[in-house]
Amino acid sequence: MSGSVPFYQKHHRHYDRGYRYQSGSRYTAGTSSSSSSTRGLDWSSPSGLDKSRLNPLPKRAKPSYLAVDKENHIIGYVVPLFRSSQDFATGYSDAEETRLRNTSSHMERRDLFTSGLEMERSEQVSRKEAMRESAERISLNKTIHEHEEHFKRMNEDSLMHAPEFVIKPRSHTVWEKQCVRLHCTVSGWPDPRVVWYKNNVAIDPLTNAGKYKIESKYSVHSLEINRCDFDDTAQYRVSAMNSKGELSAFASVVVKRFRGEVDECLPAPRHGPVSEYGINFQTHIVDKFGVSFGREGETMSLGCTVIINPPLHRYQPEVHWYRDDVLLSPSKWTHMHWSGDRATLTLTHLNKEDEGLYTLRVTTKSGYETYSAYVFVRDADAEVEGAPGAPLDVGCLDANKDYIIVTWKQPAVDGGNSILGYFVDRCEVGTNHWIQCNDTPVKFARFPVTGLVEGRSYIFRVRAVNKSGMSRPSRVSEPVAAMDPADRARMRGTSAPWTGQIIVTEEEPAEGIVPGRPRALQVTEATKNYVVLSWKPPGEKGLEGVMYYVEKCVSGTDTWQRVNTEIPVKSPRFALFDLAEGNSYCFRVRCCNSAGVGEPSDPTEATTVGDKLDTPAAPSKVVPTRNTATSVVVSWEASHDAQELVGYYIEASIVGSNIWEPCNNKPVNATRFICHGLMTGEKYVFRVRALNAAGLSHFSQESEAVEVKAAIGGGIPHASPAPPFGITVLECVRDSMVLAWKQPAFIGGADITGYFVDYRDVIDGVPGKWHEANIRAISDRAYRVTDLKENRKYQFQVRAANIAGVGIPSLPSDTFLCEEWTIAVPGPPHDLELREVRCDSMTLLWKPPVYQGRDPVNGFYIDIKEAEAPEEAWRGINTKATENTFFKVKNLKEGETYVFRVRAQNQAGVGKTSDISEAVQALTKPGTKEIVVDVDDDGNISLNFECGNLTPDSKFLWSKNYEDISDSSRLTVETKGNKSKVTFSSPGEEDIGIYSCLVSHTDGASSSYTISQEELKRLLEISHDHKFPTIPLKSDLAVEMLEKGRVRFWLQADQISANGKVDYVFNDNLVSQGEKYKMNFDKNTGVIEMIMESLTPADEGTFTFQMQDGKATNQSSLVLIGDVFKDLQKESEFQRKEWFRKQGPHFIEYLGYEVTPECCVMLKCKVGNIKKETSALWYKDGREIKADEHLGFTEGVLKLEIAQISKKDAGVYEVVLKDDRGKDTSALNLTDQGFKDLMNEVFDYIANSSTPLKITSTDEGIRLYTFVSYYNDLLPVTWHYKDSAIAFCDRLKSGVVGDQLWLQITEPTEKDMGKYAIEFSDGKGGLRRTVELSGQAYDDAFAEFKRLKAAAIAERNRARVAGGLPDVVTIQEGKALNLTCNISGDPVPEVTWLKNEKGLTSDEHCILKFESGKFASFTVTAVNTSDTGKYSILVKNKYGTESADFTLEVTEGTPDLGVTSYWTDSEGNVVFGPNTPKEKQSGITAMKMQRTKVEKTLKDHRETQKSEEEDNFIDTVTVEPKNSEEKDDVEENTKLK
Repeated sequence: MSGSVPFYQKHHRHYDRGYRYQSGSRYTAGTSSSSSSTRGLDWSSPSGLDKSRLNPLPKRAKPSYLAVDKENHIIGYVVPLFRSSQDFATGYSDAEETRLRNTSSHMERRDLFTSGLEMERSEQVSRKEAMRESAERISLNKTIHEHEEHFKRMNEDSLMHAPEFVIKPRSHTVWEKQCVRLHCTVSGWPDPRVVWYKNNVAIDPLTNAGKYKIESKYSVHSLEINRCDFDDTAQYRVSAMNSKGELSAFASVVVKRFRGEVDECLPAPRHGPVSEYGINFQTHIVDKFGVSFGREGETMSLGCTVIINPPLHRYQPEVHWYRDDVLLSPSKWTHMHWSGDRATLTLTHLNKEDEGLYTLRVTTKSGYETYSAYVFVRDADAEVEGAPGAPLDVGCLDANKDYIIVTWKQPAVDGGNSILGYFVDRCEVGTNHWIQCNDTPVKFARFPVTGLVEGRSYIFRVRAVNKSGMSRPSRVSEPVAAMDPADRARMRGTSAPWTGQIIVTEEEPAEGIVPGRPRALQVTEATKNYVVLSWKPPGEKGLEGVMYYVEKCVSGTDTWQRVNTEIPVKSPRFALFDLAEGNSYCFRVRCCNSAGVGEPSDPTEATTVGDKLDTPAAPSKVVPTRNTATSVVVSWEASHDAQELVGYYIEASIVGSNIWEPCNNKPVNATRFICHGLMTGEKYVFRVRALNAAGLSHFSQESEAVEVKAAIGGGIPHASPAPPFGITVLECVRDSMVLAWKQPAFIGGADITGYFVDYRDVIDGVPGKWHEANIRAISDRAYRVTDLKENRKYQFQVRAANIAGVGIPSLPSDTFLCEEWTIAVPGPPHDLELREVRCDSMTLLWKPPVYQGRDPVNGFYIDIKEAEAPEEAWRGINTKATENTFFKVKNLKEGETYVFRVRAQNQAGVGKTSDISEAVQALTKPGTKEIVVDVDDDGNISLNFECGNLTPDSKFLWSKNYEDISDSSRLTVETKGNKSKVTFSSPGEEDIGIYSCLVSHTDGASSSYTISQEELKRLLEISHDHKFPTIPLKSDLAVEMLEKGRVRFWLQADQISANGKVDYVFNDNLVSQGEKYKMNFDKNTGVIEMIMESLTPADEGTFTFQMQDGKATNQSSLVLIGDVFKDLQKESEFQRKEWFRKQGPHFIEYLGYEVTPECCVMLKCKVGNIKKETSALWYKDGREIKADEHLGFTEGVLKLEIAQISKKDAGVYEVVLKDDRGKDTSALNLTDQGFKDLMNEVFDYIANSSTPLKITSTDEGIRLYTFVSYYNDLLPVTWHYKDSAIAFCDRLKSGVVGDQLWLQITEPTEKDMGKYAIEFSDGKGGLRRTVELSGQAYDDAFAEFKRLKAAAIAERNRARVAGGLPDVVTIQEGKALNLTCNISGDPVPEVTWLKNEKGLTSDEHCILKFESGKFASFTVTAVNTSDTGKYSILVKNKYGTESADFTLEVTEGTPDLGVTSYWTDSEGNVVFGPNTPKEKQSGITAMKMQRTKVEKTLKDHRETQKSEEEDNFIDTVTVEPKNSEEKDDVEENTKLK
């Protein structure tokens, strides 16, 4: 073995009591290693021999009392000091003690001035004096001890006492196949005889060989149960008896099955004589192997000697080896050998996979014997310094013909640097050629290996890499064949026909049938490297060989792409690779065979490619507990919400070294592990981290330091408590002080049995020696230290003690002056405790101050603040002082952490605040229960409390008003399992109070219940009802009407047996079954009834049903007199008539109405018992209504629809049904109030259909409007402004256009800003729609109004050619031409004439006139060919420009003196002048006027501007016209924008 020995291999010969299932043997382990050729050599021994093997009891080292200095020179003796030794020491007077104290003080003051030599000489003198005094004290103690022993021998009778359990056995819950040990410590004289019982049956180890082992040594008695099974779940009792009496103690053992798995490879033991030989075998395993340590690559042998009595020649028992309860088989890694008396297991090549708990099981015909110990395997030395350890447990997760998914576990050692990833290597079976499968390291502990040859087998290994280098390769995996799983299953089935598997196949598979859809397609695993699909074959059976095609599709698209395009797969499982990380895909599968390809399956949901598995959270609450001299039990809280958790790694470090070493190299699945190989006496801290395939978690927080040494009680996880803290002074008088302190945060796993207080004086700032204040342990956390000196300063320290011993002392307290307090106000309260913590409340308890002040304490004040808040955040809870020493704080914020303090007051004032309580979070813990009050069948009142997280040491502690219950005669406490009950003997006013229950050794499980005066009264009433029961009734006696006017009296009892009796009483007289009365009693349902055919005046009175069932009785009465009886009698008669009416055609529902969403009124009624001959006639105001399409008579419902109802529709409507069986009539009055109610319902429909009130603008002002689905002229509508009805005027108008209701505000001003509303009245609450015309809404609407107004003005006043000109004028040469058109605009526009786009001036040939600002004329006196061309008129003012043009064509011809004069009107029609001859009119061609290019350009510009403004304005202002004419104007104005 090379390299230094790690810390966990040093002193490895110490065994762990948790894994050593058998003890008490005089033989020790024999462990062999390849580095040591001689069996039994110990690495920690220089000679290789362990002398303790030859001695059954290890020798205790003799204590040395020699004192040495730094150079190892002997300078004197060291005498140990013992507590309470001054009780027996004499010879020290007060004067001598004062002299020593003064001398010490003087020496310490003189140190500032004397030389080093004088100091050393003085110290030697003081040391010699102390040694002499100690020696005298030891001599005196020895003398006293000898005297006591002599007295005991001389007076044995006086020392005899009954047995007493110093340590009682505790209950255990263990997993199946584990061992458990119950032990106890018993004192008594004479020595008691101890007997163990299981379910009150004495246990005999001889009759159950190998099952039980009983030991008794030095008053410590133990019962060991080997490899527990379910039958071992029982209550165990240990009984101790001597001549003075007998005493018993109890403990329970519960055996659980781990994850429901049963190890079938472990045969059940056989007990009793062997039928073949007629003898019993006794098996003993000796010379056992111990907890062993090895290194990767080494060879290790584990062996035990097996002695079987009686010895038989050639008899060989069954010998099995297990690792972690898994049966081992011979392989190249494990060799097993049996030599006739020795079983050996050889691990030929250690790997970390070999780490675990090894068990040897020797089975004979009479039973079995087992032995177990743990084997640790550490990493081999890395080939590169700083490289990580090798991965482990390499295996195959999934295999197919073209891929194999390899999985492994991460190593515990990363070499000091985080692991960057892993490389996977493959090797074909039969070769030695390793090929690296991935080019870049992968972090996920799973990797798909592709590029395999179908049908060949491969082995795999994994290497880890960090920045320092590559690790050694892992142990190779088992061979895996690259083939389709269906083929593998088929090969496996043919190779093992003897397994009893029956395969049912079709005799003749159906051919030519295309298979159906695959079923249950799902994504079973998804990482960034691959996605695995699985599905079920189609439901049809007997099809020809089915194979599958897999298709994928990017999420959000409909493009499906086939993945396996070449060869379909046979097995219903497939892995996809080369998917883009981060993309989402859907998948589907098709079946195929020789007949074709079937329909695709339903696609999967979108799956995002990526590693969905997160690394686990760090474990928490790591707690180490002493176990043996070289091991520590470490427990922790599991990682929260961890997925696919593999296990945990534990690391340990010596305090101060900052060097962490792994405690296990193979992950453990439990939350408890025993760390071996630790150095005795050293202090260690521990940390834990979890791992899964995604990686390792962060480390947990470091645990508290624990010193490695053997725990008491044979491995019970108890330790001495931590130091108390928070020492304060509660009272001070001249020679004594009362101290208080807080309980240690860590109590060592056992109850604190008491405290010890030490004190020392402080003179001029120099502390003196510590003195014991109390000899016996005190249970309270307050103690008065006496015999102090007045006006002297003192410091104090406190130690806590439990069954494990006395803990280390606390830090010295502050320095306190011993002087009598004279303040008038009281001292501080102390011992604050919080119970009953809930999400919104908790209860604070405290003890009153020891120092009362000048007057008695008369109340307390409680302060609160958040834990993280500053001091200024303190605030009082109660304004009035409470006299109690408890207070329930309510109205807390859930999840917040609070601290509290308390102040006491007397008549002089409020005293000093107490110490701050511990910080507690307002949170209700899961599983929290509350006290439940119960009253049993005998009337006994009890309070019940249940706790779900009990520990073996938990106790239910009941109190009244948070004080111990002194009068136990008033109640009885009973506890069974996790439930406790307090039963009141005779409840009365003395029992009023708050009852609370606290469960010890839990995380604060507690609850309270208040019994007030009212609650006590309620409980006593319930108790009385239970003692004197009555038959409970679900319903009292009632009456109901049946058909034909019959009357039914009935009630229903809640609980009544078959033996119940009922008496029927009327006016104190019993009535019986007869023609008038029909009685019925259904005992199954508890319904009791009496039926009368009719009621007569003689039936007025009181009806009573009297019931009796055993001792329970009850009765119920119903009084029917006066108006009540008359009304019932009338109802009976009416129902009787109704029954006869319904024998013919009748109305099931009388005539009524409903308003449809279209605001139509539908009159309808429902009829029954009709036939074909039945007729139905409608009448209004006595006149028959002729049938039309609105009259219906289908499915028993008659309907009459009234569309657009108005006042003329008011009247009385009536429907008459009649046939040969009779007739029935139904009428509906729709006049006056009836019509008003109908219209109100119509109005309600109209109002609810109205749209929200909106704002729009017109060129006149601002308009508010709403739309309704239907408008009725009778609809009452009111407009409001600032919640007042609007008085309409010329400026404020309202109106209706179609289904639009509007309010017009003409020329709005800022005074019109405010809240507007339209109110619809429906006779009820009405409906109001409001809108706020202010702010931005008003500004936008007002701006739009201004713009529209300006646009309207501009449109009205812009220059325009009102009457047009013809497009073309054809005229003969020599004629005169006169054209006139109308011009409008304000101001008067300027008129310009153009010819061929050039200006034209008036002359004698061409006369241009513009008269009266309205008429523009164009006259040519004698037209010639030079006048041919294009003429235009252009009118312009500041609001706009418009033009019109025409073309003049001159033809040659005979001159004509006639004048052709014409123009076009506003419609474009040609109008001839009065002087134009009729025969010439045919030569004129006129067309309608068209706009010029300038006008078209302006129009296009306005259209574009309008579109943009509408887009920008649509969210703020909507312009709506008043009517159709205004709508046209608005549209024109909009075009001009």
